[in-house]
Amino acid sequence: MTPQQQKQSLRQQILSRRDALPRDQRAAHSAAITERLLAMPEYRRAKVVLGYMNFGHEFASELWVKRVLADGKKLILPRANPATRLLELYWIADPATQLAPGMFGIREPIVELSTMVLELNALEFILLPGVAFTREGARLGYGGGFYDKLLERIPHQPSLVAGAFSMQVVREIPQEITDRRVEWLVTENETISCNTQTNLDLK
Repeated sequence: MTPQQQKQSLRQQILSRRDALPRDQRAAHSAAITERLLAMPEYRRAKVVLGYMNFGHEFASELWVKRVLADGKKLILPRANPATRLLELYWIADPATQLAPGMFGIREPIVELSTMVLELNALEFILLPGVAFTREGARLGYGGGFYDKLLERIPHQPSLVAGAFSMQVVREIPQEITDRRVEWLVTENETISCNTQTNLDLK
């Protein structure tokens, strides 16, 4: 199989297993992941963070988004532009009024009610979605390439972090030249420094 075919096969396997998790288990895992993310020194130091709104049965990042705003940090959320196939970024102060279902049904910034982020230099902490990850930081996305293209546009190196259920951690993911690795992988059980493969117990 080609790398793309291998990725698609792995994507289907992980999504099927993730969707089979009981709702209460997903909720408990999401709460644990959120607390681990909030405990990270990289997050605590950051003043400007980029997050995303969850959909389907993935980690409930909306819990973390609420805490970001409660912590007084500046929040940025993405909006997928179907014409350019790129992510546009917007400052968000009130998700309840500034977001609506957009491309793929994901809650995204309403353009008329939000201000676009024109300079990416302020980004200090990025929470990335994904289907599967390795302990070394390899990431398997949903197949659109939106985040890989976004990361190419960022001129500096903010902290790249992913939150995922432990069952989404796999031994190997086919990698291509455009794929970007995460620096930190946070599950309900551990916080993994992918550059050093260190398990940090933040309980």
